[in-house]
Formats: sequence, structure tokens, C-alpha cells
Amino acid sequence: MTTVSLEQIQSPKDLRALSRGDLDTLTAELRQFILHSVSRTGGHLSSNLGTVELTVALHYVFNTPHDRIVWDVGHQSYAHKILTGRRDQMSGLRQAGGISGFPKRSESEYDDFGTAHSSTSISAVLGMAVASRNQGISRQHIAVIGDGSMTAGMAFEALNNAGVTPGVNVLVVLNDNDMSISPPVGALNRYFARLMSGRFYAAAKHVGKAVLQHVPPVLELARRFEGHAKSVLAPATLFEELGFNYIGPIDGHDLDSLLPTLENLQERGGLQFLHVVTRKGQGYKLAEADPVLYHGPGKFDPDVGIRQGKAASSPTYTQVFGKWLCDMAAHDKRLYGITPAMREGSGLVEFEARFPERYFDVGIAEQHAVTFAAGIACEKQKPVVAIYSTFLQRGYDQLVHDVALQDLDVTFALDRAGLVGADGATHAGNYDIAFLRCVPNMVIATPSDENETRLLLNSCYLHEGPASVRYPRGTGTGVEISESLEGVEIGKAVVRRQGSKVAILVFGTLLPAALKAAEHSNATVVDMRFVKPLDEELLVKLAAEHTHFVTVEDAAIMGGAGSAVSECFANNGIIKAMLHLGYPDEFIDHGDQKVLHAQLGLDAAGIERSVSAFVENK
Repeated sequence: MTTVSLEQIQSPKDLRALSRGDLDTLTAELRQFILHSVSRTGGHLSSNLGTVELTVALHYVFNTPHDRIVWDVGHQSYAHKILTGRRDQMSGLRQAGGISGFPKRSESEYDDFGTAHSSTSISAVLGMAVASRNQGISRQHIAVIGDGSMTAGMAFEALNNAGVTPGVNVLVVLNDNDMSISPPVGALNRYFARLMSGRFYAAAKHVGKAVLQHVPPVLELARRFEGHAKSVLAPATLFEELGFNYIGPIDGHDLDSLLPTLENLQERGGLQFLHVVTRKGQGYKLAEADPVLYHGPGKFDPDVGIRQGKAASSPTYTQVFGKWLCDMAAHDKRLYGITPAMREGSGLVEFEARFPERYFDVGIAEQHAVTFAAGIACEKQKPVVAIYSTFLQRGYDQLVHDVALQDLDVTFALDRAGLVGADGATHAGNYDIAFLRCVPNMVIATPSDENETRLLLNSCYLHEGPASVRYPRGTGTGVEISESLEGVEIGKAVVRRQGSKVAILVFGTLLPAALKAAEHSNATVVDMRFVKPLDEELLVKLAAEHTHFVTVEDAAIMGGAGSAVSECFANNGIIKAMLHLGYPDEFIDHGDQKVLHAQLGLDAAGIERSVSAFVENK
């Protein structure tokens, strides 16, 4: 008797060579490999433990990479990576030079579409299906969507479009991991899922319609009976109305249910919607009990679990925001806290507990979050939208048209500004300065430490109009944080070091590095605090006293804060030697934040080198 080993699987072709009886052994080994791999590198755990059987079943039934699979959201694709030839690379997961934590087209021919945010899979596979149809290529196109992704309007826009697109093969697999496996998901439901997905059911329905079309009253009765029967078995109505044949819900951890159902759907083709129920953290009791804690852990001992020890001596910027939000909400009953499915990530856990009537998690629906806030602001209330910088990109039209154009009083707390580390380019908040700076009425604040973060949150909240405060992922510098709810004057900078000849203008948390670098050249260092409006009065004064200007920002140089300073000088007829330091015009891959900043020349040594070379050459 041959022992099946995960090491034998170098590609899905090897997987498909196994017998059905080998798969249970393989899935158990695969789950353990994911657990121990993530425990050594950190990464997304709960969601990946929940998709093991589903991943095995999809690659076992479908002819990948000829058939296309798009994972949505991408943090549930670790089993997929392992089965597609990247098992030995998992030791470098999310680390500099290693593989990404998300599907990435440049990484593997099996990664058909890059997915790191959410709700894009159905649109993508529909586009692929149309291209395949028009080229005469017979293949299946599968969108695995879940983890809250169906709350976004884009998913339903794609379903709506698919329903009127003829001749395409699209299978949408809804990975429902927010509900427990209820009694209907059992032997009886498995039977009906297999029956409804098979040729017999489709043929019987077709023949029945043909026979009964000559007896309209009976046909109508049959249609009503069919609709009633399916609604009893599954919540099919919505997806059926959109043109999909709905199957499920079925147990996503039961290969005896998954395999025959997928085989039937593969034969049928067309528009199919399969609803599977999985459990986050499946197979690891600690993650099953607390899937949120084990959603994206760092390194830990799987035999012991995550130990929640003493808090870091310095709070994270997210924690600073969370405390500020509660303090301001206690002071001002007009404050509302809004998040698009990022309660923990954005620091709103305590706010929800203390102010539930003013807390709103709108799901993965960034566009709605922004316009929802605009509606609240119309009634003279003061909404605060807590959102990752990278996710605000999805609500940009709403920010422009629904908030800024109407000059509504909405405060945006932009977490994860700048590089985010292991999540890489898809989650980096590198572009918010550039895309917000061009919007009329918008205030952009760039605090340099934890205390400044609270101070500028106060300032932007008290400002009557659209305003944003951007702050990075991670802990602060350990400065003392004031409890005050008072703000500072909008658009006013602070000189932190007085020097001569060279002025370094810093926007954000790279200030400590700039202060250290300034010692070598005896440069003046200014904490600019605001990108918009700029402190033009101070800039004009500094221009009369300095010959060289360096701008430093943890954001894209193109269109960024440095560009704003150059425009200010140009408008005032000031000509100075200028050097802009920040992120280059390229996507920056995953890796440790400090290492990446050093590579980009944005640590103290790098800034010092750049300033010295700049002064010597100018």
C-alpha cells in the first residue's frame, strides 16, 4: 500500500492522479502543513484552514491551469499555492524576496488574477469567459468568493452583467464561512445538491416545460411548485433571478459532497452558483474558537497558541486612533464611527462596545461607507470614517462627488498609510496624498508621532469640512500623549530644528530619521503637519533663509507633498534647489517596513547620504 505524501504533489496534475481514497489523507497533511508554515512566518491562518477541502476539490475536478480559478479574497489561497508548486517557498511567505501572501500573476501560471482586496473575482472571470468564448476556447472559469466579499456592490454588478451574457461558462463558488454548518447541510441536503446539479434534474426540468407548455395553468403551477421547493431547500431566489443555477448550501469540508457536485457542474457549464459552507480555522481548535485572533497572526507555537502578553510599551497608531475616537465620542454626541468591515484592524472594538448606537460596520462596501457618512453629515452630525488608505481608493468617486463637492463635514482616519510590510503592494497606502491633494475643500494632515496623531485628529475633526489624517501601521516612538481634545491651527507647520543653508521639510512619521540626518549637515527640520493647506507663510520665510530644500514623505513622490512645495514656490516666484525624497514610481513589494525604508534611502543614513550628495552637486 502506497502512502500518499504532500511532497509528491508538485502540481495539480499530480493531485488528479490520486485516487479518491487518497484525498482525505492529503487534506489532513495539507492542513497541518499550513498551520505549521504560518506559525513560522506569520500570515493569514483561519481563512486558509477553512478552504483546504474546497481547494483540493477544485484542482482535482477542474483542469487547471487551462481552467481558470480566481480566489477572492486572496488571503484564502495558501492551499492553492502549495498545490501549485510553491510548497517549498512557503518558508519565505510574505517576506522580502519570498512569495506573496496573495495570488500574483507574475508568480505562477496558476494565479489567474491578482486578488488582495475583495469582490473582483466575478468580474474578472466573466471577462475571461467572454474572451474564451470569442476565441472558441472551451474552458471553465471559477470565481471563489467569500469572507464577506459578497457585501460589495461590484460582486452584484458582475452577477447582473453575467446574467445577460450568452454562451459563457462561469461557476461562482460562494465560500460562506460566517455561519455554522446548520442541520440542513447534511445527508438530505447533499442528496438534493447532487440531484439539482446533475443532468437528470436539468433534463427533467427541460422536458417538463416542453410537455406542460401546452397546458399553461399546469405549467404555472409546476413553476410555482419548483420555486417553492427550491426556496425551502436553499436561498436560491436572488441568484436564480440573476440567471444563475443555484446549488447548495453544501458542506465545504465534505469531499463526498464537494467532488460529485463540482463534477456535475463541470459537465453542465453555463452560469452556475455553488454555495458552500466552511468554518474558519477548521481542524485547529484554537483558531475555530477565535477565528478573529487567528486571522492574521505573527509567529507562534501551534502547540501552545497565540500568547497575548503585555501590551507594547508604545501604542500602535491604530490604538491611538481608537482611544481618541472614544474620548471624542464621549465629549461630542454628534460623532459617528464608520468602518468598511475593519473593526479590529482600524481600532473600533472599544468604540463599538461603548457607543453601539453610533457604530456602523457597513461590510466590504467602501463606496457606501463614504456616501453613508456624507448623508450623516447632511444632518449636522460628525461622521468619522476609519478606513485603510488603500481601501479609500475604492471610495474615491464618492469622496469627490458626495463629500468634497458638497463640502460636507466628514473626517477620514487613514490607517496603514505608507508601506505596510508583509501585505505588500496591494495594501500599501502610498497614493493617498497624491489622490487627495487635487480634491478641492480637502484637508490632509500628516502627523509625525503618536501625540501629533491625536492632536491632528482633534484639529481635523473640529474643522468644519472634509479632512483626512494619515498614519502608518505599527507602533509609535514612545512619546507622551496628551489627553487634550484641543486642536491646532489648520495648515500651520512647526520648526523642530533650526539650522542653516538646508531646510528639510518632513511630512509624517519619517521625522525622527530626518532629525538625525540633519545633524550632519546642520539642516533646519520642519514638521510640516499638513500637506493641504501648506504653511505658505513659513515656506516663503524659509526660502529667504535657505538655499537648498529637501522634502521627505512616506508616500509616492509623484503628485505628493514634495510636488505641493514645488508648486508653492513656483506660484510665489521662488527658485530654489529642490530634492524630493519618498517612494519611487513603482510598486514596492512586501517586506519589513524598516528594511524597505532603508533600501529606499528613507532611513536616517539614507536621508543623510541624499542630502550630502544634493548639497555637493548643487
